Amino acid sequence: MSELPERREHHSLSMMYGTYADILFVLFPFLIIGMQRLWEGRLYETLLRPDLSIAAAILAGLAIGKFVLGLVTNRELGRYKERIVFFIALTLFVVLGPAIILILSILGSADVPGFVTFVQPILLIIAISLYTTAVSISNILTRFGMEDGTMANPETSPRPEYSDMSEPRPAPLDLPRRTGNDPTA
Repeated sequence: MSELPERREHHSLSMMYGTYADILFVLFPFLIIGMQRLWEGRLYETLLRPDLSIAAAILAGLAIGKFVLGLVTNRELGRYKERIVFFIALTLFVVLGPAIILILSILGSADVPGFVTFVQPILLIIAISLYTTAVSISNILTRFGMEDGTMANPETSPRPEYSDMSEPRPAPLDLPRRTGNDPTA
């Protein structure tokens, strides 16, 4: 019983490292671009280019994917479904929409307004925060599904699409094979 909190802490720590590794991999190309501009003495230009908005849009897309993963992982969420859908809408409204608008506006304009230098870093910080929140929620829901037994043992989980329990369940994405006595053959 004493191993359970230690195992949960280890799992949480591993997930945190994995989350930040994802963020660093997304930001790595933009770090290279920033370092190149710093080398050329044009670092301020990075804030006037759509680079940070592109990074924010990528992280927002990843966050939406994690939120959807958390939503479909456990079908017995009850009241939590609305909260997850709220976070999806929040990510679209606060990060993804403004990031795409900024990308298009910056690329289509000759002179970029000064407020963009403040908005893009804030947008990126919000995207990072929403992505870490999405990963945490997805992991909590996945762990909740594993602990209550609905996902831990697929043999005991309900199978609504299969009425005959004696037949083996096909693997995910495994297409059924046609036999000679199918009515559509």
